[in-house]
Amino acid sequence: MKIIVCIKQVPALSEASMDREKGVLVRTGENKINPYDLPAIETALRLREALGGEVTALTMGPESAEQALRTALAMTADHACLMSDRAFAGADVLMTARTLAQGIKALGGADLIICGQQTTDGDTAQVPFSLAEQLNIPVIGWVREIVSASEDRLEACQELTGRSCQVSGGLPLVLAVNPTICEARIPGLRAKLKAGRQVVQRLALSDLEQQDSETYGLSGSPTRVVRLFQPETTAKNPVLELTSSQSAALLLDVWKSVKEADE
Repeated sequence: MKIIVCIKQVPALSEASMDREKGVLVRTGENKINPYDLPAIETALRLREALGGEVTALTMGPESAEQALRTALAMTADHACLMSDRAFAGADVLMTARTLAQGIKALGGADLIICGQQTTDGDTAQVPFSLAEQLNIPVIGWVREIVSASEDRLEACQELTGRSCQVSGGLPLVLAVNPTICEARIPGLRAKLKAGRQVVQRLALSDLEQQDSETYGLSGSPTRVVRLFQPETTAKNPVLELTSSQSAALLLDVWKSVKEADE
């Protein structure tokens, strides 16, 4: 089975900032692999261990995104591919999915494509579904459990709002997995050192079937962030300055209120 895991490098939340003119995230600060992608990688590895085959980690981003791929390699992914080209920069959901779909085609396709349900930067949870549409194959989202899998079919349990359901689909197929689907393995030092020596394949615009730069990145994106602003904070929390005895009396009153409510 040939499995491709689409992953992403995201800004650390403490370092995130915005380009107010372009309406996109500035990605020059501290970055890390999207935490939702770690269970996706682990899911792919477990399926490989059960069914055989190979796992390729694929990402689109700047050269620094190679570090996210090294994480996947350290977790024992077989191959890694970085799609990096100035033409891809500033892509919205549709253009991100289009670029990844072109990359998957350039890699020879896949039996199964696995994505984390969403990312911590865009947080749209739309890329896996748009990717499936671009590839014209089925998709199962919000997957909390793989019920069964074979070389030509997969059955999964979806976690939906207030309920769950069991669905199946023939391969090729896109899966968008919830972070609770499994616990990702933690690579040891030897695995990390080995991953640091492995070759990461590169794909640029010139390697793709569709090479019109105007249909990628910011140029091809049909959606735009039109305005950015800092949320205004109007509510103020009162600060009480109390003596030790006053603090103790206040805590006692709160405790009595909670106890009465429980009774």
